[in-house]
Amino acid sequence: MAYLKLLRPKDWAKNLFLFIPLFFGGEFLNIGKLISVSFGFIAFSFIASSIYIINDYRDREDDRKHPVKCKRPLAAGTVSPTAAILICGFLLIAGFGLAWWIRDKFLFVLAIYFLINLAYSLGLKSVPILDIFILAIGFVLRIKGGSVISYVPLSEWIVIMVFLLAVFMAIGKRRDDVLLKLSSGTDMRKSIKGYNLELLNTLLALVCAVIVVAYLMYTMSPDTIKKQGTSRLYYTCIFVLAGIMRYLSIIYVAADSGSPTKILYKDRFIQITLLLWIASYTLLIYMKDITLFN
Repeated sequence: MAYLKLLRPKDWAKNLFLFIPLFFGGEFLNIGKLISVSFGFIAFSFIASSIYIINDYRDREDDRKHPVKCKRPLAAGTVSPTAAILICGFLLIAGFGLAWWIRDKFLFVLAIYFLINLAYSLGLKSVPILDIFILAIGFVLRIKGGSVISYVPLSEWIVIMVFLLAVFMAIGKRRDDVLLKLSSGTDMRKSIKGYNLELLNTLLALVCAVIVVAYLMYTMSPDTIKKQGTSRLYYTCIFVLAGIMRYLSIIYVAADSGSPTKILYKDRFIQITLLLWIASYTLLIYMKDITLFN
């Protein structure tokens, strides 16, 4: 169990972003492409887990001071550093080997992701603001990887929205770290010295507003309407707005954790809102021939 936990399988959900080009490109029902991207998901998960191991190996002493991270296998001592390094090596070989088998261009995208995140683990995560942008670039590389595998071109609007959403998630994660610092009096990471609650609250409000505007502009873009074959995508904005408002309510009114991932796993309102957004968007682009949706 400790070895499985070392891989952080819960964080593999981030790699579902590889399927975004298929979904927005109207190719999600293409079984061949779906299978290819699924293999890409496995390769990306292997490389992401190798990065998690490298990060946990370097931070194991600091993680022991963290109320949550102290339970990680390397910090808790349930997995030895030697075993972790061997597993990391296997994941790198398997991940890059599978990526090469899928497509050489995907291997290139995955290599960039690995190098950027390796630099992040080795020191760039200590640089305020830059750490947020590196995390966001990782999500953009995920959708780029999905695009390369499936041969579905990416809209610039999709890239912008994914980047903004990733920045939003990274800010929430840093806000969570600041709250832990305020409650424990201990810096959980070096970059936290460059943040405070007021700054992060301002950044969250700013990015939330930009996300909503960008999504609305995407749905009403002439190129989007032409490509998707419907001018009704703006209906789905209600779910985007509801989800963001709910998130802000949780962190400001309920004073709960600022981590979007944690909130997504436990908040029923946001889960239902996300499902409704997926359902409505799917109906609009995959059932556009029905008169109701034209």
